[in-house]
Amino acid sequence: QVQLVESGGGLVQAGGSLRLSCAASGRTFSNYAMGWFRQAPGKEREFVAAINSSGARTDYANSVKGRFTISRDNAKNMVYLQMNVLKSEDTAVYYCAATRFYEWAKDAIQYWGKGTLVTVSS
Repeated sequence: QVQLVESGGGLVQAGGSLRLSCAASGRTFSNYAMGWFRQAPGKEREFVAAINSSGARTDYANSVKGRFTISRDNAKNMVYLQMNVLKSEDTAVYYCAATRFYEWAKDAIQYWGKGTLVTVSS
């Protein structure tokens, strides 16, 4: 079992920045690929970013590429999402996700956090 707890959400103006954090506990964190998803009101949950277990590989949704950066610290059991140049369309609940395999379909995710709300005002 892996428990994931997100933090760092809040209200920010368009063009601003936020850093989300996800604290993991339970099974060996470094065995898991980690990702971030988001769900805007009335929309499906969508993939945002992912990082493999070692941190050597990252992938991003086209909508956030060049603005968001995912990173992890295996010594601290933490994963981060640095979000810059935020837009109103980035408003959503952001979820941390963990999976043993580098697959990012929603039904492939083994563990989810409860989410943290990011609101970008225009």
